[in-house]
Amino acid sequence: MISNNPFFADLSTYSPEKTIPFYENVFRWKYYKRDNYYTAFLGTIEVVGLYETPEKFKQMRMPHFWMTYIKVACVDETINKAKMFGEIIEIDYEIKNFGKIALIRDPQGAGFTIYQGDKLKNVRTEKTANTIIWNELHVFDSSKIIPFYQGVFNWKIIKNEKGYYNVLNDKHEHIADIVEVLGTYMEKYKYWICTFGVEDLYKTKNQVLENGGNQIISEGNRILFTDNSNEAFFYLKEI
Repeated sequence: MISNNPFFADLSTYSPEKTIPFYENVFRWKYYKRDNYYTAFLGTIEVVGLYETPEKFKQMRMPHFWMTYIKVACVDETINKAKMFGEIIEIDYEIKNFGKIALIRDPQGAGFTIYQGDKLKNVRTEKTANTIIWNELHVFDSSKIIPFYQGVFNWKIIKNEKGYYNVLNDKHEHIADIVEVLGTYMEKYKYWICTFGVEDLYKTKNQVLENGGNQIISEGNRILFTDNSNEAFFYLKEI
């Protein structure tokens, strides 16, 4: 697995018992619980994780959200780089027989998790239905976060002809995008967003709506939704 690439995601929810049926009905996932953590499978393929939001974050009214994970060679080294930019390290700990993780917030507050270890699998695919196929960052002002991501992950970030930014790793592979959302439907949010591939965009759209999700905006070849919490954002895109 290549370091400094997005590779995994999980969902923080206040009520797993309400959230799990939504995703099982929409994506045909099956969740299994171990040590207060839920892992979703599509058949025998691991696809995402889910956990109940810790009580202290519930008291802070932190929303339900999808968390993007980035694989790193060394958590401590990555944290030190992030601190050089004065960023916030929310969580930093090691789990026996699992690995080391840290939750970092970038200069505009978007959170992501870094992981060092070999227990978490790369769940992102290119064209497998009902799996994560893409990750992107939505921010207000890209100029305030580009130096951070370039410095921490050695990414090359290039503005394209459509006005958003392509993220390239040190092997020049296109691994993510950065989109400015000021003045749009996402103006009050700064999030890393997951895109899930589906076989039939409008059939899956109906399943989302039937199970209590909400459509935010259609962008032609993909649609932005929330799940039944009305807070956790994700895209659907036909593959």
